[in-house]
Amino acid sequence: MNIEMLFGRSKRLGMRPIPFVGSFLIVGLLFAIQQWVGARTWNPKMQFDLLPVIGAWELQYLLWGLFCWFLWSWLGSSLQKAGWKYLLFRIVPVSILMSVVVEMALAACFPQFPVSRYRMSFWQRLDFSLTEEFAENTAVFWGAFLAIRAIGYYRESRQRERDMSQLSVEVTEARMMALRMQINPHFLFNAMNSISSMMYSDVRAADKMLEQLSCLLRISLERGPRQLICLREEMDFIEMYLSLQDIRSAGQVRQDISIDPRLYDALVPTMILQPLVENAYVHGLSRISTGGLIEITAKGEGGQLSISVRNSGVGLKAANGNGGRGTGVGLSNIEKRLHLHFGDKSDLAIHEIANDMVEVKMTLPQMFATGNGATSH
Repeated sequence: MNIEMLFGRSKRLGMRPIPFVGSFLIVGLLFAIQQWVGARTWNPKMQFDLLPVIGAWELQYLLWGLFCWFLWSWLGSSLQKAGWKYLLFRIVPVSILMSVVVEMALAACFPQFPVSRYRMSFWQRLDFSLTEEFAENTAVFWGAFLAIRAIGYYRESRQRERDMSQLSVEVTEARMMALRMQINPHFLFNAMNSISSMMYSDVRAADKMLEQLSCLLRISLERGPRQLICLREEMDFIEMYLSLQDIRSAGQVRQDISIDPRLYDALVPTMILQPLVENAYVHGLSRISTGGLIEITAKGEGGQLSISVRNSGVGLKAANGNGGRGTGVGLSNIEKRLHLHFGDKSDLAIHEIANDMVEVKMTLPQMFATGNGATSH
């Protein structure tokens, strides 16, 4: 029996022996002091020692503490779920038997009643105790039974709350993972489709795009199941994706990236920007004959991280008339992921800032990774 077993919390109902029995001894000590003070108050001339009073009470509650601990250690789960028949026909007889055993121990160890000078024989003392204290002794057991059963219900309730909370977290993580996995095949399909379309017109460019795609996939796999990454990592991925798009557009699209250096360690959902950049090319830049501009900016705004993707093109009305920018997987996926991660503290908005310029702006709380992997605002 080690120290952890004696002092640690039990997985069963109740506690380890020392805390459990110790609580009984404290109650016994309080009753002893109460009895001694009461006797001295009502009859100041009566002379008797405090120690025998304490000894009798402590012995009584020590025996009850040990009995209750062994009973709950042995039948903890059964007692917690026991119905009235089990209690009536099994536990009640045991409690009566234990009450008699406790009184016999008191009669043997304290033949003289602690608050009197009269010395009794064992059977006289036992008869007196059973007559005067049997109900009180039985009440000790049932009081402990009700208290520990109430503690058991409380613990089960807390455990159910923890289980439900953990289940909710796991469900949310599963949904976020599913949404992320929804993006990856969509991105891969579009990239492979672009490479396929260039195979017959520019083999060198197609080969270079395939090399860039391999690097992107390797980065995606190295991230593993992480749902939040540093903005620096996300931008490394985006810059490589922009390089792939630059090959596809033959360098005709000007790319402008402006990131506040203080925000490189801010946490963002993984692969959250790629669908926005892809939308900018598919629904905007690909519909103009020459030139074009895509801008990516990230800055802090009142405790929020604001990330914007702007692109030139045909504008929202023209895009909506030809299939609609923001339809399909991209923007709806981002909105769901932002909501799962940050709830109402995040936002995604798309608007036309000029006739040929569209901006998608994403805001989310500023969070930074700490040394132990936790997050801080």
